[in-house]
Amino acid sequence: MPESALVLFSGGQDSATCLAWALERFDQVETIGFDYGQRHRVELDCRAAFRSRLGAAFPQWNAKLGPDHTLALDALGALSDTAMTRETEIAFAANGLPNTFVPGRNLLFFTFAAALAYRRGLRHIVGGMCETDYSGYPDCRDDSIKALQVAITLGMDRRFVLHTPLMWRDKAATWALSARLGGQALIDLTLEHTHTCYRGDRTRRHPWGYGCATCPACDLRRRGFDSFMAR
Repeated sequence: MPESALVLFSGGQDSATCLAWALERFDQVETIGFDYGQRHRVELDCRAAFRSRLGAAFPQWNAKLGPDHTLALDALGALSDTAMTRETEIAFAANGLPNTFVPGRNLLFFTFAAALAYRRGLRHIVGGMCETDYSGYPDCRDDSIKALQVAITLGMDRRFVLHTPLMWRDKAATWALSARLGGQALIDLTLEHTHTCYRGDRTRRHPWGYGCATCPACDLRRRGFDSFMAR
């Protein structure tokens, strides 16, 4: 039977890699993005450009690329008092987590994605969560995603499979996966048309892409790219 998937596609490097990963494996792939008042909302503006250029560069994937969906989650931004949703300095909170952690974000993302997948008849949901090279967010952990898969499957009485292909890859390995999936063409698309910087800075272009070059997301992306290029 044909298998279809829904990819949580933010417009960042990790979700872009997951989109290519899903297109390589499934018969049809749809995407979903969330507008929750994020400080780096510019990532949403990258989504359409990346999708269209990906389809043009890879006709075999273009035939599988289905509709894109964007959901507004304003309540999440209103509830959150974080450096991702407020113009505050990025730092570590008293609990040891960076103040870029948005409580409940990935839990809500997967739950809303599953509700859409239920309506669209999609069984597989793909996200770019990772606990190898990450900021310590508890909702990125493999245990969290596995528990959520069970809860969503039980709560909707339909079998869903949550895929996290980057879970055990560091950022260098994520770049390597992009190279394996789409060669230099996919690397170039990721460099030019994805956004990772928490501050939403697209005024400066670096060898590893756009960003402020000082926030944790830029640092991870830069170090991963440097390590990948050094291999």
